[in-house]
Amino acid sequence: MDRAKKEKRKDIMLLVFLVLAFFVINYRFLDNVIENFLFDYETAVVERVIDGDTIVIDSGESVRLLGINAPERGEHYSDEAKKFLEGMVVNKTVRLEYSGTKYDKYGRLLAYLYIGKEDVNIELVRNGLANVYILDDKKNEGALRKAWEKCVEKDVGICEKSVDKCANCIELKKLDYTDQEIIFYNRCPFSCDISDWEIRDEGRKNYFFQDFQLEPKMKVSIIVSNGTDTDSTLYWSGESYVWTRAGDTLFLRDKKGKLALWENY
Repeated sequence: MDRAKKEKRKDIMLLVFLVLAFFVINYRFLDNVIENFLFDYETAVVERVIDGDTIVIDSGESVRLLGINAPERGEHYSDEAKKFLEGMVVNKTVRLEYSGTKYDKYGRLLAYLYIGKEDVNIELVRNGLANVYILDDKKNEGALRKAWEKCVEKDVGICEKSVDKCANCIELKKLDYTDQEIIFYNRCPFSCDISDWEIRDEGRKNYFFQDFQLEPKMKVSIIVSNGTDTDSTLYWSGESYVWTRAGDTLFLRDKKGKLALWENY
């Protein structure tokens, strides 16, 4: 009986050993299985870069990078953003990680882009070649917001601070997404010429001041609506809305495209 128990114990120990050996040998396989289960992703080779936030992979599909918005062609730093992305990903195997909606209305894949452990989307923001652009998916929002703050701290690319004397004068007094109204205030004792200065959201919506002087200690309201401009109220026509309820960022840039102020909500 004792001998039978010993034999049984040996069999159990052998089984445990074999199971452990199986797990050790197949750890990478099991890790991949778990990762595939938890994350929707695939790998691909990047054939070319269209612009700072869009690539084409070896399947022929276009991929729009999630969570960011790079300058459009002809805008400040658009060429730099494209070249930076080309240097990172062209002819390289990348990981496309999907989250939520997989395709946009143009039929492009929507994905976070990785090379190994490196988050390409975050690198673009950190180096001043894209701003944060959050739609429905907020998965990487925290990391992207930190990358933007780092960019502002580094004072590079689209985060480069304006040296215009009025950049230190203009304050944002109100940003109301319900009424689609923003108010700027000139706190300086002199008039500020902000002609050709630009207001922008996280996406593609923008407004340029036309031949406008903001007098000392005065306010100006910009309302998303149609109307007739006055000295104290300007109308951002052509848009049904700009500021989203789910959150957005206001960027104010001088005529050279440098950042005068920004505010996130």
